This record gives sequence, structure tokens and C-alpha cells, in this order.
Amino acid sequence: MASDETGTAGPWNPRPGSFLRRNMVKFAASVVITCGIVYTVHKGGLKFLPEGGDFQRVRWWTLPVYVALLCAMTYFRAVRWRFLLHSIAEVPRKRLLVISSIGFAAILVMPFRIGEIVRPYMLRTPPSERGNVSRGSHRPITLTAATSSVVAERIIDGLYLSVVLAIALFFVPTIQPLPDKVVGIPVTVENVRISGYIMLVAFALAFATISVFYFARAWAHNATLAVLGKVSKRGAETLAATFEKFAEGLHVFGRGKDAFGFFVETSLYWGLNAFGMWVLAWGCGITHIDGSPASFGESCALMGMLGCAILIPGPPGLLGVFQAGIYAAMTMYYPTSVVTGVGSAYVFLLYALQVAFTVTIGSLGVLFDRGWVRALEAAYTPPQTNP
Repeated sequence: MASDETGTAGPWNPRPGSFLRRNMVKFAASVVITCGIVYTVHKGGLKFLPEGGDFQRVRWWTLPVYVALLCAMTYFRAVRWRFLLHSIAEVPRKRLLVISSIGFAAILVMPFRIGEIVRPYMLRTPPSERGNVSRGSHRPITLTAATSSVVAERIIDGLYLSVVLAIALFFVPTIQPLPDKVVGIPVTVENVRISGYIMLVAFALAFATISVFYFARAWAHNATLAVLGKVSKRGAETLAATFEKFAEGLHVFGRGKDAFGFFVETSLYWGLNAFGMWVLAWGCGITHIDGSPASFGESCALMGMLGCAILIPGPPGLLGVFQAGIYAAMTMYYPTSVVTGVGSAYVFLLYALQVAFTVTIGSLGVLFDRGWVRALEAAYTPPQTNP
């Protein structure tokens, strides 16, 4: 496949198994990481498969309610992408839903998040068709533009989620005294809390960096060369060029209406996510030591800690890291008997419903657009023309 930015492309000639061969190391590493996490969680006494008695307090009617909330959450997660693309093209919501459904499933089932590239490749305008694109002032969507929008989306999401987590960690009361270690996992609760604040700092720095490259590109470029160029001029040029490409995704802030729309729908996405987790926690019978039900603030903390956990690269399906993240957060708010009892039913249902839902919508998306296979293959096929 020719380079996406050359404006020309040779015929697509996929090589059977080439994607698997090129990513064999990643797949093997993901198996090792998954086994290690599963072994650690299991050795600590936590359950991937709850016992029958752990489901005794489940209000089963809350499961379809949670699935309905997943539908609403996923809708806003997918279509808000249009605000990041408005400066380039108007993409129909249906198209964004199809592409995103396939992309979300690819991210879930593939190790090391290599499925992230599926959405940009499916959205881009093929080089051979760019001359036919005519939408007033809009331009064809290049791979660089599509990728930069996804990078911006990821960084903004990380910053948004880490702010929510930091607020929850600071204001939501925990059990007293806090346990020294997470139930079933050889990690201290203090380290878990610190990781939440570290995530906030990391995403704040990432957002600040691409913002500087967007709003003060010339200064940021020269500053990068002046500082890092002393070590490696070529490396500094490459790094500056990379940040400049990522910064293109912040075009949303050039139009107040788009920025506001993206913020509102991002808030709906994460708000529905936390609300759904809260409903399911209540439906599974999660309570405090005094018998009071789980709070919405605690669900925000659980959602945030899950976000921290899935930053760990590797496992397809997030197996192990998903469970570890939720258990780590639950340890701060609920007694051990709840975490290892009805809590295990909650973690199991939360994971099973999310995985089943994501795979299902991804499969439905494939029925409407099978371009994901070509997109994934093209993403890992070296260019055959000079840039």
C-alpha cells in the first residue's frame, strides 16, 4: 500500500498472515502479561468467576438497564468525533457510529491497543479518491488528519477522566482505616491513590504540550530544536514534527461551538459511564459496612481507577487489568467481605457485559463496512513509494 500522504497509491495487495507475522511478538508478550496478571489476582484470592452465592443479591432487571446506558454512552463516545473533524469535513453520524463500533471492538480484542489505528484508516479518504472529493471548503481526510483527531480525543479523554478521578479521590470518603494493601493484589492502597494523581499530571502535561504546538507552533518548534537539538538535531526535528501533527487534532478549539459541543458530549459519555456503573453496583448489592448503598462519587472513582489500570499495555480483552483496576478502587470504599463476595459478581457482570456489548456492536459494524480488514493490513504495510 502506498503511503497515505503521497497522494498516490498502488493496488492493495494484502499478504496472507502478514499482519500476524509482523505483530507476533506483541501477541506473545500480551499472553505473558495476561497470564501474569491473572495468576497474581487468582493467587490473591480474588475471583474471575464468582460463586453462585455471590449473585444472590443481584437485581437482574438492572442488567438490561445497564446495557441501555451502554448504548447511550457508546453513541456519544462515537459521534462526538465529528466535532474534531469539522474543520476538515462533515462526516455523517451513521458513518462515525459504524467506524467507531468496529474500532472500539478492535481496540478491545487486540493486544497493546494496536486496534487504535483502525478508526483513522477506515475514516481517511483513499488517495485514489481524493481528487473526487468536493465539499465546498472541506478537504479530503488524510491519515494524518484522522490520526491526529484520535490522538487529541485520547489525550482530552485522559485529562477529563483523571480530573474526575482526582476530585473523587480528594472528596469521596473512604473506609477508615484504609487497608494497607489492595484486597488480593500485592499493591498498597496508597500507591493506588498516588497513581490516580500521576495520571492527572501525565495527561495534563500531554495536553499542555500539544496545546503549545497548536497555539504557538513556531515558538514550540524552535524551543524543541534549541533544547533537544543539542543532543540530536534529527531527533528534535522528528519529535517536533510529530507533536505538530498531533496538535492538528485541536482544531476543535478554533471554533467555540465545536469546542462546547465536544465538551458536552464528552461529559455525557463519561457521565453515563459512571451512572451505569453506579446502577449496576446498586443492582449487585454493593454496600458499605453500615449497609448503605454505593454512591455515585464512588462509581466515579471506580471508573477513574479502571482508566488507570487499562493504561497497562498488553492483554487482549483487558483481561486481568480490568478486574485489578476495579478491585483496587473497591478496596478503598467497601469492606473485604463485600469486595470478595457480591463485589466479585459486580466485577464479573461489569466486565462480561462491556466485552459482550463491544464485540456485538463491532460485529454489527462489520456487516455495514468490511473495510476494517483492509485498514488493519494497510496500517502495518510499509509504504512502497517515497514520501
